[in-house]
Amino acid sequence: MEFKHKSVLLKETIEYLKVRPDGIYVDGTLGGGGHAYEICRHLSPKGRLVGIDQDEDAIKAATRRLSEFEGQTRIVRSNYRRMKEILAEAGISQADGIVLDLGVSSYQLDDAGRGFSYMADAPLDMRMDRRQRFTAKELVNTYSEMELYRVIRDYGEDRFAKNIAKHIVAARERHEIETTGELTEIVRAAIPAKARMTGGHPAKRTFQAIRIELNDELGALQDSLDGMIGLLKPGGRICVITFHSLEDRIVKNIYKKSENPCTCPDDFPVCVCGKKPIGRAVTRKPIVPSEEEIAYNSRAKSAKLRVFEKYKKEEGEKP
Repeated sequence: MEFKHKSVLLKETIEYLKVRPDGIYVDGTLGGGGHAYEICRHLSPKGRLVGIDQDEDAIKAATRRLSEFEGQTRIVRSNYRRMKEILAEAGISQADGIVLDLGVSSYQLDDAGRGFSYMADAPLDMRMDRRQRFTAKELVNTYSEMELYRVIRDYGEDRFAKNIAKHIVAARERHEIETTGELTEIVRAAIPAKARMTGGHPAKRTFQAIRIELNDELGALQDSLDGMIGLLKPGGRICVITFHSLEDRIVKNIYKKSENPCTCPDDFPVCVCGKKPIGRAVTRKPIVPSEEEIAYNSRAKSAKLRVFEKYKKEEGEKP
C-alpha cells in the first residue's frame, strides 16, 4: 500500500515558520514528507532539512518524496525525543525552525494491517514503530481493569470508560482478544444503545486512547518540547499541530512556561529566581483549519496549530 497522507494546515504552517532560505529545519514527524517538501521548496542550496519519523513506511515514502532535494536532507528513523542527539550526530547544534504534526497518519489509519482502525478487522497492533515489541493486543489483554479505565478515561475522554474497561476484562476471561473487530464489538456492547446513536463511532475514543498509551505519545511531547524550544536559534520558530485536547494543553502550557518561567511567589515585589523569558507564543489562540480544508480532509477537523518564537536577544529582551 502506498504511503499517502494529507498534510494538515500546510499553508499556515509554512507561513508561520517563516522559512529562511539558508536555514536549518527539522520535521520531527516526517510522515509522507508533505510539510518537509514545502520547507525544502523554500530553501536555497545552502539550506538543510532533517526529517525524523519512527515509522519505516513513512521513512521510505518521504525519502522518495524528497529525492529531488538529495544532499540537503537527512532522514532518520527514530523518535523525535532524540532530536538533540540526531542533530548533534549531523553536526548541528541549533535549528531555525521545527515542525511537529502529531497523531496518527492517514496511511496508518487506512492500512488495515496496522491495526489502528476500528473500520476493518485486523490483528490488534497500533505500533507506530514496529521495532517495538509491545502491541495493542498485549496492552488490551494484560492491563488491569483499573489501568484500562484510566487510559480510556484520560486519553479517550470517554464517559463510559469504566464500563468499557469492565467489558474488556470480562471478554478476555473467555478468550484472548486478538483483533480490532473483536475489540470494536466489545466496546459497542459496553455503550448504551441510546448513546451509540450520537457522537460518531462508539469505538473511536477507545482506539484513540489505546494508541496514545501504547506509543507514549503524550509522554514524548511532554518530555521533549522544552528541549526543542532550546534547540531553536534566536528568532527561530517551532510549529506544533495537535489533534487531541491533552496534546494541545501540553503545548499551550509549555509555551506559557517559556514565556514566563519565573518561579517566585506572587507576593514577591521583584523576581529573585533569575529565570528569564526565552520567547513568545506567536499565536494566542490556536490556528484551526478552514472550512474548505475540512471539506477536503475531514480528519483535519480537530487540528490545532500553535507557534512559538525564540527571542532574538539575550536575557529575554523582546526582538
